[in-house]
Amino acid sequence: MFELRSIDIDLGQQGQADGSAVITHGLTHVLVSVFGPREAKMRSQTMHDRANINVEVSVAAFSTGDRRKRSRGDKRILEFAATIKSTFEPVVQTGLYPRSQIDIFIQVVQQDGGLLQACINGTTLALMSAGIPMLDFVCAVSGGVHSTHPLLDLTTLEENDVPNVTIAVMPKTRKVSLVTMETRLHVDRFEEVFRVATEAAVVIHEEMKAAIMARSRTLIASMKTGSQQPGEMEE
Repeated sequence: MFELRSIDIDLGQQGQADGSAVITHGLTHVLVSVFGPREAKMRSQTMHDRANINVEVSVAAFSTGDRRKRSRGDKRILEFAATIKSTFEPVVQTGLYPRSQIDIFIQVVQQDGGLLQACINGTTLALMSAGIPMLDFVCAVSGGVHSTHPLLDLTTLEENDVPNVTIAVMPKTRKVSLVTMETRLHVDRFEEVFRVATEAAVVIHEEMKAAIMARSRTLIASMKTGSQQPGEMEE
């Protein structure tokens, strides 16, 4: 009931991206690549006092059972991207990079529920991997209610059967950066789901922080190895 699905995180470099993350929640598998901050390509998107965050989402045709192809202009995908953008705009310190843009590309490889939470968590990790300053982690989790019992980290079958909500939390302050719900949920049940989901987000934060720390140690070790002169002995 209160269990989270297994989480797997890979912060290895993907292509030419400045930062990237591959994250799985159960069978939901998402790849996020971050480019920037870099000069804005379009003058209409240039902001003189801060960076513009651009989010693009692509969904692989084989990621779901119905094999329905969704284009980048699909209304559902555009709404999904806008939700992620609005979640991160208050958290990323865009004021440090005026007249620039930060591009976030999200590729959905496989989905089995909790897609929004996986995309948000993957975006947090990719932004940090790119070295972009943020006020805090953004940790997301989905929740729902079956009968009177709260559920966490829902699969597709559970999302189709029960009222559900996705919550994104900044663990330092416990501030909520996103609450989205597409189904009706009684206010009394919402309070309980919200509380449990907030506690679960803190657990997910520990997993994400451990992945960031492990990646940092790997990079530091490789820098030390690279700076060592040929013939030098390690102390």
